[in-house]
Amino acid sequence: METASLGVLKLQRVREQLLLTFAALVAAYGLVWFALSAARHTPDAHGEAVHAAAAVPAVVSVLPFVLLLGCIAVLPVIPATAHWWEHNWNRLAVSLGCALATLVYYALFYGSGVANHLTHSQSAAGPWAAFAVLINSWLVEYIPFLTLLFSLYTVSGGIVITGSMTGRPAVNLTMLGVGTLLASCVGTTGAAMLMIRPLLRANTERQHVAHTIVFFIFTVCNTGGCLLPIGDPPLFLGFMRGVAFEWTLSLWPMWLLMNGVLLLMYFLLDSWYWRQEKPAARERRVKYVPVRLRGCLNLLWLAGVVAAVATLDPSRPVPGTDWSAPLYYREIVLLSFTALSLWCTSHECRMANSFNYDAILEVAALFLGIFVCMQPAIQLLNAHGAQLGLNTPWKYFWATGLLSSVLDNAPTYVVFFETARTSTVMGPRVAGVPEAYLVAVSIGAVFLGAMTYIGNGPNLMVKAIAENQNVRMPSFFGYVVYSCAALLPASVLLTVVFLT
Repeated sequence: METASLGVLKLQRVREQLLLTFAALVAAYGLVWFALSAARHTPDAHGEAVHAAAAVPAVVSVLPFVLLLGCIAVLPVIPATAHWWEHNWNRLAVSLGCALATLVYYALFYGSGVANHLTHSQSAAGPWAAFAVLINSWLVEYIPFLTLLFSLYTVSGGIVITGSMTGRPAVNLTMLGVGTLLASCVGTTGAAMLMIRPLLRANTERQHVAHTIVFFIFTVCNTGGCLLPIGDPPLFLGFMRGVAFEWTLSLWPMWLLMNGVLLLMYFLLDSWYWRQEKPAARERRVKYVPVRLRGCLNLLWLAGVVAAVATLDPSRPVPGTDWSAPLYYREIVLLSFTALSLWCTSHECRMANSFNYDAILEVAALFLGIFVCMQPAIQLLNAHGAQLGLNTPWKYFWATGLLSSVLDNAPTYVVFFETARTSTVMGPRVAGVPEAYLVAVSIGAVFLGAMTYIGNGPNLMVKAIAENQNVRMPSFFGYVVYSCAALLPASVLLTVVFLT
């Protein structure tokens, strides 16, 4: 009883701190909004330098990004650094160190301005270029990205699925299938956070669990989310660029083939592992308890989050109106739903979910640097994308997919979306892009964002949650072995059937 009371008090303190943080963030967002609005109407003192043409970064500018990816891949598997890397403060230090190296390059060696995506102007060279990179990566990309993930993570963490579920192959397959169907409706992050904890509870008695979590990342965190723009961030960015909301439903044949193949692979593998389990685990029987949902009010807040993401983009009017949401208005609405979830959900629900913030803090720490460090890589792709010889759908699929596995899949989608717009190939177009190329770019970004832990935001969160539940997950390279064995053959089959 004393341990339970301490847990409740701890959760209560966390809730109070988060509500105070929410109020502070709202105030900070307001100040940033007013400051940037004022900046848009202030004459620029740098004159012609501001409008100088931007250069292409040198290849050496990508080194901090490569170093950061190397740290994520290598430090957890080296005995001398594995424990050190487990602390988020150390992850944050490495992440910010690599980001600082990138900013130093722009400030001292780039020699040109950078397009500021908030003010839609060109910065001056030197420190102003580094400042523009910081604005683009943190204010334009990182804050909306992390706010959405945090909202879905926290709201979904208040929904508890209870009942007598044991981790037999058929039960696990059903749970992965349900999560895959939900991914397009509530987003890959929402579906992942809703389904991962009951899946882990169902498999607590099993020795072999890591493969189940890996295939969960493949399907629920990635390949299940391609049927609606709210399913995965790349498709939402396409929606913001003029792709019709219902167009992604046309991807259902690819969705069905990819997820069908992956779920079949999983069932065969899990059935094999099931036969390796100890007889006591296989013969275990539990008292039947009906499956039910607790914390159902969070479904309302989750629907509000999805609706806000779909409608409150500051770059276009709200559907059916002439009004556009101000800067960060969407993020304030998302945090409002998050605060309502924290306020209305009982401590017992979150404790039953073993809910904590370790997973989202790991993502926040790493992507703070990733979004800065990948700016030179994105600029290089923008500059040379048209020279890559992409002239067939299968080339767009593999180029988008393989880069989405090491870059975040959302900006990679944008690069190849814009590259495809420059194509002169004949045929039907969607939002100015040849439809065959748009199909390839869309499924490449969504499906192959599952190739590594960093290809899509939910991947790292699910890994962290599983490790907090004492599941020994594969290392960065160990995970890549899984993805090469499962995702690559499925992708080759997809290419042969649909893209050639």
